[in-house]
Amino acid sequence: MFKRSGKFAALILAAGLVPALAVAQDANPAGEKLYKSACIACHAAGVAGAPKVGDKAAWAKVTEKGMDAVMQITINGKGAMPPRGASTADDATLRAAVEYMIAQSQ
Repeated sequence: MFKRSGKFAALILAAGLVPALAVAQDANPAGEKLYKSACIACHAAGVAGAPKVGDKAAWAKVTEKGMDAVMQITINGKGAMPPRGASTADDATLRAAVEYMIAQSQ
């Protein structure tokens, strides 16, 4: 029984499913809500260079400097993106929306 469990765990790890599952289990529902009410306007289609949700390579480039750098862009804006994505969301909700978009792009 343990051999089978070990093989299953190895398969899950090799497939890269553990991080995606961990994010999905810990996801803040406010992040998806904010994405669907504000962020989607640009991030669904990649408007004005916004990293498109689902584009793994685009999000890898955005996240390569770490989550703190991503949050600075989110809070202060960059290029065509206004500060806070033109929302009135607090920092925790903004972070949840960013985490939601990243999780959808893995």
